[in-house]
Amino acid sequence: MDFTILIGWIIAAALIVNGIGTDKLGNFVDIPSLVIVVGGTIACLIACYPFRMLKDIPKHIGTCLRGSKKYDVPKTVEQLVDLAMIARQSGLLALEEKAGEIKEPFFKSAVLMIVDANDPDKVRFILERQVEDMMTRHDEARGMYVKGSALAPAFGMIGTLVGLVNMLRGMDLSGSGGASTLGQDMGVAMITTFYGSALANVIFHPIAQKLAVREGEEVLYCSTVIEGVISIQAGENPKYIREHLLASLQRGQQTKLLKKADGGGK
Repeated sequence: MDFTILIGWIIAAALIVNGIGTDKLGNFVDIPSLVIVVGGTIACLIACYPFRMLKDIPKHIGTCLRGSKKYDVPKTVEQLVDLAMIARQSGLLALEEKAGEIKEPFFKSAVLMIVDANDPDKVRFILERQVEDMMTRHDEARGMYVKGSALAPAFGMIGTLVGLVNMLRGMDLSGSGGASTLGQDMGVAMITTFYGSALANVIFHPIAQKLAVREGEEVLYCSTVIEGVISIQAGENPKYIREHLLASLQRGQQTKLLKKADGGGK
């Protein structure tokens, strides 16, 4: 599990509370303002997006918390190298049994495609199309949180305007009552701006960014699988396949993995 987003939220909340002061937290609690900002933002998101996307919000949070090991590129490269060695020794049909042991659907379907002796260009086209469709779905999901990060400050401003109008309407223009509560009323009016900024920058934006990171990991994994199965189908040398596929990693990680593979006698 990757708890960095939770750690970030906790640190942000702690810093905000420390800046406010625990003895003054009550000054920042205003239920009507909270309803305007949070309720208004949620209402607009419901209006903007279909239920099929809204119901996946818990799934998106789970994706943010998911560790990067689900799409472990070095491990996948070694699996592809093992498949390449089997294919060179026994032919592509021998990979059908190994495909049954692969749990990840994309990887499994890619191996089965080359087992069925499909044209390499056709295999690449189908797999890359699946990746493009996946990225489109991910962009839609991430866009919901990007939209939320834009809506929250807007509703914060709406709440501020509502508070200012009510404050001005309630002022005693004769000079007897309204001026004495001006500072307090202004503070309440500004709370909604605070709520909107906090909701956008502490909640929505980190979720959108974390989903983008997870998408990048999945795209790299899928690209590795595609290049790997195409190389296996072409009968490439397993050592070349390893070096070729590890090229997408950082130089230090590449060197470490290649030395480890050489030490293992592969």
